[in-house]
Amino acid sequence: MGAFLPWYTFTAVILLAIHGGLCMDIIGGSEVAPHSRPFMAQIKGRRGIICGGALIKENWVLTAAHCKTKKSKVILGAHSSKKREKEQQAFQIAKHIPHPCYDPSTKENDIMLLQLQGRAKLNKAVQTIPLPSSDYDPKPGTVCTVAGWGMTTSPLRNRPGKLPSALMEVNVTVIRREICNDEKHYNGKPVITKNMICAGAENKDSCRGDSGGPLRCNNIMRGITSFGKKKCGNADGPGVYTRLTKQHLKWIRKTIGGA
Repeated sequence: MGAFLPWYTFTAVILLAIHGGLCMDIIGGSEVAPHSRPFMAQIKGRRGIICGGALIKENWVLTAAHCKTKKSKVILGAHSSKKREKEQQAFQIAKHIPHPCYDPSTKENDIMLLQLQGRAKLNKAVQTIPLPSSDYDPKPGTVCTVAGWGMTTSPLRNRPGKLPSALMEVNVTVIRREICNDEKHYNGKPVITKNMICAGAENKDSCRGDSGGPLRCNNIMRGITSFGKKKCGNADGPGVYTRLTKQHLKWIRKTIGGA
């Protein structure tokens, strides 16, 4: 995997390209109002939050394929990253279903469905997020939002990254793939394809722990937090998101069916 880490390892590093410049970064974000993003899911392991996700049906969560772990659970209705809240609903995972064409070396199809053991009780704090009706590809310059419980400072060799106490969100701006693939950015390692969205803004980014969370553009879910470079928020490594393509949406709908 080289220097490129998936976003549960440290969610995307993002930089915004404005007038040819760089920069995008949940570094530089802010805490959201409690339970104002009721579709957000925490994927927790023994040591805490591993990834984020989005509730798309009472018993299905959409996240990133690289978030797959043997022992994890899903928490819905959470705002705090540590405290138990009366709004929270906890579920064991019945099935991990990564996309059949997920390739960890190229980061293509970094998308996974989690079937919950039981169904969520929908209320003010727990709601599903609708899947988009089309696979619209957000144009460069489009402002999108990404939320998560990941690090708010990039981890350094002698200092761990800082973790937030609650759900954070940041605005990032879509960058042309040509810029993300140039020698000043990813240099085609890996190639940022049409199945991915590159997004960021100056001093704003997703980071370790944000993987799997939804990228929303104009309040519509368009992507899933996937990966970035080792240092979150660095100018040469905008955040990269799995785009919800027509093929992905077809696979999701076929998999969850009437279950």
